[in-house]
Amino acid sequence: MATTTVDTGAKTRHLPEHGPIDPATGREVLLSIRNVDITFGKGDSAVKAVQNASFDIYKGETFSLVGESGSGKTTIGRAVIRVNPCAAGQILYKGVPINGKIPRSLDREVIRNIQMVFQDPAASLNERATVDYIVSEGLYNFHLFENEADRVEKVKNMITEVGLLPEHLTRYPHEFSGGQRQRIGLARAMVMEPELVVADEPISALDVSIRAQVLNLLKKFQQERDVTYLFIAHDLSIVRFISDRIGVIYKGKIVEIAEAEELFNFPMHPYTRSLISAIPIPDPILEKNKVLFTYDPSIHDYSTDQPELTDIGNNHFVYGNKKELEEYKTIREKGVPMKSITIRDGSTPQEHEEEDTVDASSILDTPLHDTGNIWYMILSLLLPILGIIAAVIFKKKNYIRNYKACKKGAVISFCIIGAVIALFLLALLFAVIF
Repeated sequence: MATTTVDTGAKTRHLPEHGPIDPATGREVLLSIRNVDITFGKGDSAVKAVQNASFDIYKGETFSLVGESGSGKTTIGRAVIRVNPCAAGQILYKGVPINGKIPRSLDREVIRNIQMVFQDPAASLNERATVDYIVSEGLYNFHLFENEADRVEKVKNMITEVGLLPEHLTRYPHEFSGGQRQRIGLARAMVMEPELVVADEPISALDVSIRAQVLNLLKKFQQERDVTYLFIAHDLSIVRFISDRIGVIYKGKIVEIAEAEELFNFPMHPYTRSLISAIPIPDPILEKNKVLFTYDPSIHDYSTDQPELTDIGNNHFVYGNKKELEEYKTIREKGVPMKSITIRDGSTPQEHEEEDTVDASSILDTPLHDTGNIWYMILSLLLPILGIIAAVIFKKKNYIRNYKACKKGAVISFCIIGAVIALFLLALLFAVIF
């Protein structure tokens, strides 16, 4: 993460054109979270929702913040848009502190440049306002149009870009479905032409098919407008395919930060491994026999050696003490991807002890034609040698059902051949004796 020197005084009234450059990566740092604490309540009833959180977001990337419910993801997102105050630490936008009390001119620039797409599309829209006014509100507040015709043109273009029609502008939010409401919320944010969008679980309340459409819209805007996203979510299977980098948060603490593929191939922190193991597998048989990895915080001994977020190489940050970090570095230096999902072979009760370990990446890329067709078993029964060869190939390519079918057919065939040979030898023995 970049080390940024900034003017912490209240004299900064405007944002610079560009943010500081991270010397490690050579990329422009758009947003920096520096040792941020966020506390709710006072005195003995105070709850520290976020503790010592630190990470950078580079310009033009999608940085995802993942964790279970109540871990502090949304709390950080709301602090970025200056809704939640910080008890300690700094939030820097383009190297300028934006948390706490700042000049009004800077505050307006922050609002203009950082927009948010909320989780609940129904609660985040004014039910008494038309879609036209909802989308235009930011344009009115910042006067981002030359005349009425220009405003109307901008709103129509934006509503069309998100997949709605110009005639929808005269309607009210309650007349739309959840997916359409989320498109309206996205149009409201994007019409401001922001540099950073905080997307707080924007697809969690939507159907699966609609989720894909909204994600495609987000990627489209990013490609066309160079938008940067802080994407807040709890579903790692979605996050993997849209993120450049991922930060994992547990009970208000950032425990791991890495590029998407790096995190999935080398999930160092036990909590990250537990999140990956909880990804649903789109196969009821495999899902039934999946072994969940459960995170137990008591495995850490931080009584004497205090933990910290440290780079173990490959721009991979992990939270741990010196002993744990040495173990993580050793594992990472070997360069062997870690097996995150374990599947029991559930063919028979006796086979439950045999485990097929499958990498998380291959589980998510399960082949389309892995059907376990009965013909695989029949052909392996007739040609057991070829069946064994096919089973080995199928297992290597992660065709798990086909592998089991070939294996079952070959095993039955060998049992039959063995029984026939045994009967033949027994008959030969009887013939010799008698």
